Amino acid sequence: MTVLDSRPDVPGDPQGRIINPMEGSEALISEAGVSMAPVEDLGAGRGPFWLDDWLRANATDVLAWRRHIHAHPELSRHEFATTELVVTLLRSVGLKPWVLPGGTGVVCDIGSGERCVALRADMDALPLTEATGLPYASTTEGAAHMCGHDAHTAILLGAARALAGAPELPGRVRLIFQPAEEVMPGGALDMIAAGALDGVERIYGLHVDPRLEVGRVGLRVGALTSAADLIELRLTSPGGHTSRPHLTADLVHALGTVITSLPAVLSRRVDPRSGTVLVWGAVHAGQAANAVPQDGVLRGTLRTADHEVWTALEPLVASSVESLLAPTGVGFSLDYRRGVPPVVSDPESTALMRAGVEAALGEGAVAPTEQSSGGEDFGWYLEHVQGAFARLGVWSGPPSPQSDIHRPTFVLDERSLLCGVRTLVHTALTTLA
Repeated sequence: MTVLDSRPDVPGDPQGRIINPMEGSEALISEAGVSMAPVEDLGAGRGPFWLDDWLRANATDVLAWRRHIHAHPELSRHEFATTELVVTLLRSVGLKPWVLPGGTGVVCDIGSGERCVALRADMDALPLTEATGLPYASTTEGAAHMCGHDAHTAILLGAARALAGAPELPGRVRLIFQPAEEVMPGGALDMIAAGALDGVERIYGLHVDPRLEVGRVGLRVGALTSAADLIELRLTSPGGHTSRPHLTADLVHALGTVITSLPAVLSRRVDPRSGTVLVWGAVHAGQAANAVPQDGVLRGTLRTADHEVWTALEPLVASSVESLLAPTGVGFSLDYRRGVPPVVSDPESTALMRAGVEAALGEGAVAPTEQSSGGEDFGWYLEHVQGAFARLGVWSGPPSPQSDIHRPTFVLDERSLLCGVRTLVHTALTTLA
């Protein structure tokens, strides 16, 4: 595995154990000394005994880790303090984590044997300003965990430390703490290039879902998220006076042609069952009402849930734009940036994860979930190994309002953290059994 040793300067005792200032505390999570009461463990008593015992003793630590990360968010590829926290907490229970060459991102194996299943969490925050008013709200201007990656990281830390205390494991569990999920094409590619999937037979992940009630986990065979590509089209014209459009190339009219016609063309050139959708997000051209501008730009996103369609979209867009603009005389350059592939959970991995969820939280815990047009770079892992991705319920239920992700007001029910720990542990055990 082409990774570097992690943080040799992290303080420890003479025996090499890490001194963790958070461990054993009253779940203090900020310099101000904010603390919280334990939350209900919705899966308590479902076993195995060592998992029940660990959560009974450490549940407030899982919450504390999440709140600490939430209060100190870091943007994509700058997750240095979060990486150091993860390394510290893993080393403190005798594990041997490794940091990627870029200084962010952690890989760590638990157990032994040839068989290996991977569990993944993402660590980066969004470039947003938090507006929740929580006592542990972001202390970093312009950065906030409004997508739940703080929860993902704390959940995987909890699963890791619980698994590290198991009497024995039927194989290896690989922990993947990934940076840069929020930027395309995504930090998953960094992890794969570093060898994080070497020897892995299946991989699993969770993402918080504010539309799903806490205690439930959404599963779906097939596409769960969509491929997400970016399109930037730049148009050029000699320009001129709007009274004489016949003596120039009408750039604004050409922009309008592409804006209205390209989505329609694509809807007739790809299978409508693929969930392919092109939406424009920005258009800029001109300043004066009586002048034909010389340049303009059009930007949008193109999404599809079908992997085969995704591979064919770039040449299709290029030929369609050329055909649409040919009669206008307007010049153009197309920048087509492929983003992430769709997340497609295979039937066998989904069945294993379903069994893990039911063992962790009960038979009624599995919920159906819809395919989303959102992008998620977990899809890159599934280009290499089989796996499944699930949606973790974080809504407290009625009458509590639902607060969507990627908004400054997003909050979650912290009982979901313990549900997530149980789900990941049971899914790994079920897969390795």
